[in-house]
Amino acid sequence: NLFFLVGIGGAVGFLSGLFGVGGGFLLTPLLIFSGVPTAVAVASVTGQVVAASTSGALSHYRRGGVDLHLAMYLVLSGIVGAFGGVAAFDLLREAGQLDLVISLGFLVLLGFVGVLMLQESARALLKRRQGVVVRERQANQHNWIHGLPWRVRFKKSRLYISVLPVLLIGLFIGFVGSLLGIGGGFIMVPAMIYLLKVPTNVVIGTSLFQIIFVAAYTTIVHATTNQTVDVVLALLLMMGRVIG
Repeated sequence: NLFFLVGIGGAVGFLSGLFGVGGGFLLTPLLIFSGVPTAVAVASVTGQVVAASTSGALSHYRRGGVDLHLAMYLVLSGIVGAFGGVAAFDLLREAGQLDLVISLGFLVLLGFVGVLMLQESARALLKRRQGVVVRERQANQHNWIHGLPWRVRFKKSRLYISVLPVLLIGLFIGFVGSLLGIGGGFIMVPAMIYLLKVPTNVVIGTSLFQIIFVAAYTTIVHATTNQTVDVVLALLLMMGRVIG
């Protein structure tokens, strides 16, 4: 039903604008629950993620909220990860295990992130009730990740850190995003803030910039090799998302 699909896109778009997330991790399961084949849902949602991320990235870029140097490393490693994710997608589809793996993937991934957020919120709430002052972590506070080799200076983010965790984060996001049909921003943004200590004023814009290229590559590969991108479905979701 056309209005149902536009409504789903609108609801996810509303939540995306309210909480600053890409929404792919909500839209893909909703489409699967609605009866859309898993392979088509994953590939089509990846296509509309490109459109949603482009508008957001352009807005942040005009305000100077994109670290292009950092994004370059994330894009390159993300494309490599997406290549592996699409290859795994093909293998699972041929083996007839794609639906099961994607369902379990969403269960584990969203459950893990949800438990971490619940734990963090509960800890902060308990400390507040006990009268303990909860101080925010400063951007210049280093951890063990900052002691790794192959350091690179990212002037926009005011960081001098190892490129290894940056490449690993991009690789993981690219693999998971292409396999499950999500942008991965809800994982990348916390990872960049808490692990890499990237300033919050450039985190979201840099994340969106990376998602554009990785999601575009994934969409093209899915369309050309698997023929699983439903253009009409993706356009209807885009319409609803813009309104939302």
